[in-house]
Amino acid sequence: MATIQRLDPAVVNRIAAGEVIQRPSSALKELIENSLDARSTSIQVTVKSGGLKLLQIQDTGHGIRKQDMGIVCERFTTSKLQKFEDLNSIQTYGFRGEALASISHVAHLTIVTRTADAKCAFKASYCDGKLAAPKPGVSVEPKPCAGNVGTQISVEDVFYNMPTRQRALKSASEEYSRIHDVVSRYAVHNAGVGFTLKKQGEGIADVRTSAAASKQDNIRTLYGASIAKELLEVKCSDDRCGMRMSGLVTNANYSTKKLLFLLFINHRLVDSVGIRRMVESVYSAYLPKNTHPFVYMSLEILPCNVDVNVHPTKHEVHFLHEETIFEHIRSSLEETLVGANTSRSMMVQSLLPCNIPSLSSSDGDGASSSTEAKVQARKMVRTDNKEQTLDAFLQPQSRSQTTSSDSTQSLANSSLRSAIVDVDSAAAADDLCSAGQLSSAAATATEAMDCGDGVTLSTGCHSAMSTPSCSTTGTATTDLPISTPGRDGALKRNQPQALPGSSRMGVELAAKRIKRTGRPRRNIGLTSINNLIEQVKEKTHSGINEILRNHKFVGCAQPTHSLFQHQTKLYMINTYRLSRELFYQLFLYDFANFGALMLEEPLSVKELALLALQSADSGWTADDGPRELLAQNIADFFTSKAEMLDDYLCMRVDDNGCLRSLPLLLENFVPNMDGLPMLVLRLATEVEWTSEQGCFDSMAKEFSYFYAYKPNLAAKSSSAAATSQGDDGSQSTTAETRQQADMCFWNNRSYRWVIEHVLFPAFRTRLLAPRKFADDTTLVQLADLPDLYRVFERC
Repeated sequence: MATIQRLDPAVVNRIAAGEVIQRPSSALKELIENSLDARSTSIQVTVKSGGLKLLQIQDTGHGIRKQDMGIVCERFTTSKLQKFEDLNSIQTYGFRGEALASISHVAHLTIVTRTADAKCAFKASYCDGKLAAPKPGVSVEPKPCAGNVGTQISVEDVFYNMPTRQRALKSASEEYSRIHDVVSRYAVHNAGVGFTLKKQGEGIADVRTSAAASKQDNIRTLYGASIAKELLEVKCSDDRCGMRMSGLVTNANYSTKKLLFLLFINHRLVDSVGIRRMVESVYSAYLPKNTHPFVYMSLEILPCNVDVNVHPTKHEVHFLHEETIFEHIRSSLEETLVGANTSRSMMVQSLLPCNIPSLSSSDGDGASSSTEAKVQARKMVRTDNKEQTLDAFLQPQSRSQTTSSDSTQSLANSSLRSAIVDVDSAAAADDLCSAGQLSSAAATATEAMDCGDGVTLSTGCHSAMSTPSCSTTGTATTDLPISTPGRDGALKRNQPQALPGSSRMGVELAAKRIKRTGRPRRNIGLTSINNLIEQVKEKTHSGINEILRNHKFVGCAQPTHSLFQHQTKLYMINTYRLSRELFYQLFLYDFANFGALMLEEPLSVKELALLALQSADSGWTADDGPRELLAQNIADFFTSKAEMLDDYLCMRVDDNGCLRSLPLLLENFVPNMDGLPMLVLRLATEVEWTSEQGCFDSMAKEFSYFYAYKPNLAAKSSSAAATSQGDDGSQSTTAETRQQADMCFWNNRSYRWVIEHVLFPAFRTRLLAPRKFADDTTLVQLADLPDLYRVFERC
């Protein structure tokens, strides 16, 4: 029968050390708590091989006195506790005096420390809880050395004398991740202490926080901005239970696959299964299944109500009134989450995939489709840009049906009044306006279909936009009647604002017809234009280009946003931004080869400049001088540049200072004429006329702003419908009138026609998409068919 024997003290100490120091991260936890007890403001941690070879911590605390260094690593030696009753009021992290003793029994321990009143630091080595000589034949007494105020503890060769425990540990990278987690958690809670964690030999720290940073700042630094921007502050207290809770939790917009739960009770990093389950149950009503939040919680309870001595590593604590405290925390969490659940933020993918699969091309060898691999349903493209639409099977309107409407009759009259005139010679008008030509114009007009917003396009068997109306002068012109905007029209480069009605001066901003010059295309060998074109090519994004080349138009989500499909993905695009880039590039590629967009009546450049100066967007102040004088200077400037403007831009300004035509950048597209005054002003003031390349670049930008698609006509009708007159003559806006405005807006089809049949074909064939579109949400992926299949499979 075996006899009971007293264990050797070395065996006892080593067994106890194995309970306290389970892995390098648990040793670091004990050392960090000692540094915090010493009132450190900066803690630096250096690690080698996941802490197995070296684990070093240096703090700026009050240090250890030389006379205490002899017993500092003995078991049950502490400066924080004297009698058992002190546990009821303990407010420090450590109290048993086992941390350093346990570490010295399983590793080689070295301490360098200096107090504030000491002239130098002292260094000592320890083994099995006692002073040890660093080398054979050297005294074990602490040696004086250079050092800063504070303590530096180096732990080397962890578990060198416990090979089984050492083999049971995971890889060095796994142990380092645990150390990183411990440092991060203490850094979040102790916002007034700066923490640094790095691997030995590396100059860049993996964790670095400032002593002046807040808890939110530390969370942003350590856990990412995606968590920090969704944080909510929670607080609760109960004087009867002697508890106070504060924390930072994420709202319903954030979720992750693993719960990030940081719990501190009386500033001690612990875990509580009850609180963890309570938090999970509260968030289950707000987050998708199998997703979890980020929760940082600091719970302060009266020390007399907490039992901290229930776990060897102090990983768990017990406290009184648990159910009451849990209920307070639950109520506070639910109240905070309910108040922040009024809206949800949905993340969209603005950066498109780099590896975009190319469309499969047919081999043309007559191979049977049965030999091809079967395409899975979730990867099948239902429609593509090569398929016909139902429009190809619809019969055009008959001439009798069209001419029966009053609107078309007025359109025919407008076309008759807009007889084709040669822009190069006013006298040629009489020669061209023959009876046959007028009849042809009338026939073309009666076959036209009103698309709304005053834009009229032909629906006959031939396109009115491409039919030559005059051949004697070598030019092809086409009437495109445009309704004249009202006198309260808006004048602004991006989003127009109405000018005073009295300042419109009866100016009729209407395009009479589109005229394509008969001269052959010129090869402009300007170096400046070629440089700008090369810059456009260098900034091209090949992935977006492939998508635009093979897209399928879906529809208009908003006046400024459209939907289209590419393969199995649905995208939303900012039509305004894309059209602005399109017209910038068209200006460069077709420079000095533009068609002419004729104005119905010559417009005074001075009057246009004066209209623009009356707008708040012009930035005019009294210090700039009288508006009349500035407008006259702009008119004189345009007259002096008339020859260049006519030659390069087909922008004709006559000797009287009147504007007669604008450049035609895109067939079938007429810009919003309400922005013409601001274009005139900005061409005179914003274009860099002193440098050739700078001049053409800034000029292209100004024309791109003017031509960029802005469907303000629909917006104006919407605004007018949304404003009603009250009984007292005042204007009021109601929900009913707003609803009528929306209906008016969506019933207006012209903007959708222009986007689908004019702009998007140009996007497909003529636009080189720049790389910035991948980052500025110009192009956003809304859905992907395989992802939708996975969503419905989980339902």
